[in-house]
This record gives sequence, structure tokens and C-alpha cells, in this order.
Amino acid sequence: MQIDQFKQNDIDRFMTLAKAEGWICDRWELDFLFNAFPQGCLVARRWDIPVGFVTSIKYGNSGWIGNLVVREQFRGQGIGSMLMKGALAALEDAGAETVWLTASLAGKPIYESLGFRSVDVINRWVGRGMGDEEEYHSARGNISRDEILDIDRAGWGDRREAIIDLSMERGRVFSTSGAFLVSQSWPDGVQLGPWGGNDGGALLLLEEALAEAGWENKIFLDAPLANSALTSILLGMGFAIRGTTLLMCRGKAQDYAPGRVYALASMGSMG
Repeated sequence: MQIDQFKQNDIDRFMTLAKAEGWICDRWELDFLFNAFPQGCLVARRWDIPVGFVTSIKYGNSGWIGNLVVREQFRGQGIGSMLMKGALAALEDAGAETVWLTASLAGKPIYESLGFRSVDVINRWVGRGMGDEEEYHSARGNISRDEILDIDRAGWGDRREAIIDLSMERGRVFSTSGAFLVSQSWPDGVQLGPWGGNDGGALLLLEEALAEAGWENKIFLDAPLANSALTSILLGMGFAIRGTTLLMCRGKAQDYAPGRVYALASMGSMG
């Protein structure tokens, strides 16, 4: 078994596996990870054939591991653990003191054996747009990129320029004093996230994002269960939980504040 870095022609093979897993994933995401942190985007090969993949990315003092997948016929042979150890080594060599990931309940024991501990539950919520932007009059105000980075840091305990800049570049930014929300278009709907801030401002931005999305357009987001204010609001707006994972971390404890985190910036791959 050989573990090495992604090659450009591996991305299409990864996308085929991701689609089979039912993941919300697009090529732009892999292109970004491949360029941003190539040493942490790894492939397991047997007889020169890719049989497993993992991606990771480094932020300030932390990192995120996502997209761990092994071809079904090769599972149970320790390939996933080999890929995880390779990604962890790449992140630690780059100076990451804390590593995050989201895990299924079935995967929890594997990650615990590698030193990860459960921090929160992440629910995937699905709902619909609720208005027409032309009929919605916003009272929001614009805030700077640095303010957005500071708000995100208040939730995650780290400055995460790479994922924030990427999401702001490809999405639409809503902001008000002390809060921001980015909506990102996908082929099958609109993702809300990254989304963070104080209760009043953050929830005001939700109304605007749902109005901008238009009537009945699919909306989805990954949000921490520990943000109880958000849970009650989403239920009241007709959202429903369509999946659940565990938020886990390894290494130095960071100042994670779920009350200031309303939605992740990616669908599990980058935090």
C-alpha cells in the first residue's frame, strides 16, 4: 500500500466516490484544498490504483480533516487509519495544535483511538426559502473582512482566513453589527454558512438570507446542537434535521464557543 499526495487526475476519481457516498461536494472544493494544503491531501494506492482519499487544511493554529473515504471493497484493512495518520502528520508538521473533524457515530471509535474527543453534535438542517428579496427591506449594515474574521474567531478560537475568504468569494455576504452570514450556491440548493455572531444580529440575517433565496428553494446548513437559540428558530421556520454527525477535536483545547457559531463554512470538509 502506497500513501502519497493527490495528483490533479485523482480529483475526478475522488468525486466519483464522493457522489456514491451521497456527499455534498463539488470540484471547486477539491481544487481549493489541493492548492491550499497539498501535503495534507492524500491518496492510498494499491497496484497504482487509488483506493482511498483524505483531505485536510491548515488555518492559524488549527486544522481540519475531511473527505476521508475508502472504496467499499477495501474497507476494514486499516487504509482509513493510514490516511488519517498521514493527514495528522502533515497538519502537525505545519504547526497545527488542534485538529477538527466531523464523524459519523460509526466512525467515533476509530477517531477516539487516534486521540480525538467529542465536542458537540452537528445537525444538518434542510428547509426552504421564505420570500422574495425585492419585497424584503433590510436594515443590515456592512462590516469589514477583518470584523468578519474576528467574529468567526470568537466562535472557533482561531483566525481562519482561508475558508472565510473562499466562502465570501463564491457566496453572498450578509452582515450587521456583530454578525455575518454567507450563503453559497450549490447545484441542488443554497448552503447557509459560515454564519456567526451574536444572537440578535445573527438571527436577523437568517430572515434576509431566506428571503434572498426565494420561495421554496432548498436551503441546507450544518449547525451545532449546542447553539440552542438557533435550534428553536429553525424548527419554528419549518426546517428539519436530515443528518447528524459528531464534532470532534484532537490536541490543544481551543476557545470553541457554540453560542457564536450558527453554521459551518463547509459541508464537513473544511470546518
